Amino acid sequence: MTQALDVVTMGEAMALFVASEYGPLSRVNGFIKRIAGAELNFAIGVARLGHPVGWISRVGDDSFGRFVLDVLAAERIDAACVRVDASRPTGMMLKTKTDDGSDPKTEYFRKGSAASALSVADFVGDYVTGARHLHLSGVFAAISDDTRQLAFHAASAMRAAGKPVSFDPNLRPALWRSEREMIDTLNALAAQADIVLPGLAEGAILTGHRTPEDIARFYLERGARLVIVKLGEEGAYFSTAETSGHVPAYPVERVVDTVGAGDGFAAGVISALIEGQSVADAVARGNWIGALAIQVIGDSEGFPTRAALHEYEARRRSGSAEPQHV
Repeated sequence: MTQALDVVTMGEAMALFVASEYGPLSRVNGFIKRIAGAELNFAIGVARLGHPVGWISRVGDDSFGRFVLDVLAAERIDAACVRVDASRPTGMMLKTKTDDGSDPKTEYFRKGSAASALSVADFVGDYVTGARHLHLSGVFAAISDDTRQLAFHAASAMRAAGKPVSFDPNLRPALWRSEREMIDTLNALAAQADIVLPGLAEGAILTGHRTPEDIARFYLERGARLVIVKLGEEGAYFSTAETSGHVPAYPVERVVDTVGAGDGFAAGVISALIEGQSVADAVARGNWIGALAIQVIGDSEGFPTRAALHEYEARRRSGSAEPQHV
């Protein structure tokens, strides 16, 4: 690491094979290799906006692991705390082709992966608490008991250092032993975060409340300083102890692939807050990046560069931020 990190995150990356033709995965003959993983998507989004970001993980000593390392290098993501595990494989997943906005079908091959063996023993305190911000996802907490303990440990250490933690629940029910375990664990982890970023449907499952106002109140009462509830095509609702508001969605003519939109949203919000932007402006940036993400196939392929961000913000200041298509 050659410079102080603005953001650090941790999680699992997988080789993603997206079908190149329509139909069930059992009948697809061609696939395109890409990268997947909620936390890595987030890191890519932040790095493309010019912020130094580190990602903590393990990959296997295999071709998929080398692919992940190549992506980290290409995206300028710090990999000082990425370990190569010779005894476990890098995970992979398959995804159907979709271009109509419907959720694609996915199949995971990640049990026993290198990243699932991450534990508190992999925690490097100076690396994490030396960053300005820690971002966590519920996916990482779901992978294994060891990764769950690491997530809580990292959040506790960051809070003890007086630095902010953000948390995206990013529900993956199939990875949990029960819904009750998922709800209890993720709400406990959210209680360690300063910023909580649930989707409306996720919030309903986790809190039992149906409105963004009630979901936000649930997490504010448990210690969050800022809650942003993602509302899809309706934009997002934000709330703090002092203020609240709604930021409309960035217009999109055609939704292609929704995967990665939430990770892009989080990257937009957190990067803007680090830069000292207002909450409303941060949410607007998150909405914009989420809108770009859903217009292309792939988890992070639609995320913008810093140059594109400057163009968007100049248009927004002038009041002429028209829909942007990618």
